[in-house]
Amino acid sequence: MGMIKEFKEFAVKGNVVDMAVGVIIGGAFGKIVASLVNDVIMPPIGLALGGMDFKKLAYVLKEAELDAAGEVVTNAVTINYGMFIQNVVDFTIIAFVIFLAIKGINKMNRKEEKKEAAAPPPPPPKSEVLLEEIRDLLKKD
Repeated sequence: MGMIKEFKEFAVKGNVVDMAVGVIIGGAFGKIVASLVNDVIMPPIGLALGGMDFKKLAYVLKEAELDAAGEVVTNAVTINYGMFIQNVVDFTIIAFVIFLAIKGINKMNRKEEKKEAAAPPPPPPKSEVLLEEIRDLLKKD
């Protein structure tokens, strides 16, 4: 029974829940970036390069084998470097957006730290002020 209780406490802690939310949002963000790259960025680049579709770029190591009816018996062996280029562009965009987000968060944190540092310290309590005055009076005597 103790192990189940311990697991429940672990699973309900804020860090685990925050991590789960981050993973879910990260997955959705990855889909958005993939769509941005595949549907918005790469088509104009492919068009500028003569109608090239990066996903189809591949180096054929071994051609597909066909039977007499034209059916594929053995698939072709290829190095799909176009997909690699696509994934590198995806990664670069994701890394840049995360960099900008972290940079923005750090900037906000620095502003908060400056506000805290610029604020004067709170005045001491009245009892402390009275004790200091008594001390000073006793020193005069």
